[in-house]
Amino acid sequence: MSNLQLPVLDQDDAAACCSPLVREPLGEAAAVDLAKAFKALSDPVRLRLLSLIASHEGGEACVCDLTGPFDVSQPTISHHLKVLREAGLVGSERRGTWVYYWVLPATLAKLSALLRAPAGESG
Repeated sequence: MSNLQLPVLDQDDAAACCSPLVREPLGEAAAVDLAKAFKALSDPVRLRLLSLIASHEGGEACVCDLTGPFDVSQPTISHHLKVLREAGLVGSERRGTWVYYWVLPATLAKLSALLRAPAGESG
C-alpha cells in the first residue's frame, strides 16, 4: 500500500455523489450509511485515531504507532479501529505481525459534501 496513491475527489466529484442537506433530503439508504460514519466519528478516541492515521507520514500508520498517545488499553484501540474500518473511514492490511491503517478519502468526501453549505451563504 505504501506506493499506491489514493484518489482525492475534488468538490465537484464529491457533490455528484451526495447532495448537501440544504438542496435535497437524504434517502433512507444514504442516511443509514452516512449515520454509521458520523456515529463512528462521534467518539473522541476514534476522531483522534482518524486524525493520527491521516497525518502520519506516508498516509498510513502501523497499529503499533497508534497506541502510545492514548490512556486506554491496546484492545480498546483495536476496537475503535474496527469501528472506523466497519464505518468505511479507514482501510487496513496485515503485514507480518502488524496491521497498517490508512484513511479512505471517498468516505470523507461524502461526509464533507453532505455538510457543505451552498456557495455565497454564511452562518
